Amino acid sequence: MTRYLISFVCVLFCGSLPLRAERGRDIIGTVTVTLIHACNDANVEGLAKFKALDVATQQRLVKDPHLKFAHYRTLGADTKPLFRSFENWAQPMSCTDDILVRFEAQARPSKELTRLDLEFWLSHKKILKTGAALTENSPVYVLGPEWRQGRMILIISHTPYQKPIPAATQ
Repeated sequence: MTRYLISFVCVLFCGSLPLRAERGRDIIGTVTVTLIHACNDANVEGLAKFKALDVATQQRLVKDPHLKFAHYRTLGADTKPLFRSFENWAQPMSCTDDILVRFEAQARPSKELTRLDLEFWLSHKKILKTGAALTENSPVYVLGPEWRQGRMILIISHTPYQKPIPAATQ
């Protein structure tokens, strides 16, 4: 009799648990982090292997006096999902873990705006912490630290999560 009572209590307990225990793992969008090296000297050692920045982005950067340099190189990019309540890490340079960007949603995003906490880590040290308000078609440009005779520039963009459309059944 006791065995049946224990089994019954276990079934009731397990049935009362929510089906999704971790609601914070809901994906609410994707964040793309692009890392740019900007300098005025064309011959910076070790950067020749990286490709030049596309013309449209370069024209956008030149408009801002703080981001205006003679030469731009794309060091890397990383696209990661944005979770509702968990921190996320992007590694824009896949060849090293010395450069990382941590981002986390501040609140549930609206259709127009997503607010993020951003941290830039260089050599396992947090060197920049800021908040950013991102809209879908307007990336945020962050002037980073000096690095290899130039400056790092982060480009952070957000794309809202689109639920996949189920394939039509035949």
